[in-house]
Amino acid sequence: MTTTNDQIVNNYIQLQTERIERQLHALFPSDWNIPDRLLEAMNYSLSAGGKRMRPILAIAAAEALGAEGSTVLPIACAIELIHTYSLIHDDLPAMDDDDFRRGVPTNHRVFGEAMAILAGDGLLTHAFYMITEAGLAGGIPAERSLQIVRELSEYAGPRGMVGGQAADILGEQGLTELAQLEYIHLHKTSDLIVCSLRAGGHAALANSNQLAALTRYGTCIGLAFQIQDDVLDVIGDERKLGKKTQADAKEGKVTYPFLLGIEACIAKVEELTQAGKDAISAGGIPNPDKLIALAEVLMKRDH
Repeated sequence: MTTTNDQIVNNYIQLQTERIERQLHALFPSDWNIPDRLLEAMNYSLSAGGKRMRPILAIAAAEALGAEGSTVLPIACAIELIHTYSLIHDDLPAMDDDDFRRGVPTNHRVFGEAMAILAGDGLLTHAFYMITEAGLAGGIPAERSLQIVRELSEYAGPRGMVGGQAADILGEQGLTELAQLEYIHLHKTSDLIVCSLRAGGHAALANSNQLAALTRYGTCIGLAFQIQDDVLDVIGDERKLGKKTQADAKEGKVTYPFLLGIEACIAKVEELTQAGKDAISAGGIPNPDKLIALAEVLMKRDH
């Protein structure tokens, strides 16, 4: 039987996911005394599944530049902690007020709002512990570890993901135009993807041109990912998505399909994916094939 390119990249995704899951299961030092309920709440959302796209991209970026994926694995998982914290907080009644995430009840529905907030806070702060531990272990030069911490603070903070979420909430109070919608999702979604790729680049000692290529790639596929999410909210399968569809329309939220229509959105996803692939191909990345294949898989996803 001939192995297709899709099979190869899907096998790669499965392998990296298993590595990431093992790392996440050994998240906290065994001698730490953490309240049981808090630990349970943090592990609940971390163990609820998900694509693990951000850590996989960090690993793929490092490998594309000739480094071992194990070098960046703790940092890749740290970014997954940031992503998971953001989902816990996004689901809260004061934010999106969602009942389900990844096919299971949201954190606050199981543990209450106060513990859900603290679980998110715990994951957020522990991410920076993991990055500094990776630097102290000697696998990554200290100046690169510092740069990763600096960039994660920037991309995940008020200038990045948090700012995008704030703009999303503010946008719900009035009519959101296309430029505003793009701002929201470039920061709410793309920034953490860009950060993941740049973290993998720093772990592999990428030069400025290579980092610029990873940034362009991440910006494009991150925005494509969000547009695809909006499309799936309209035409996707609830069983595969693990959450109800048509949620945005019921809440009156402005989305890409609302502004552009489904066909134009699908074309935009293809256009952005190609632009990301072109950036990697022209960016002096020694082994770009996995990153290119991952962009194609993300474009074709149905959940």
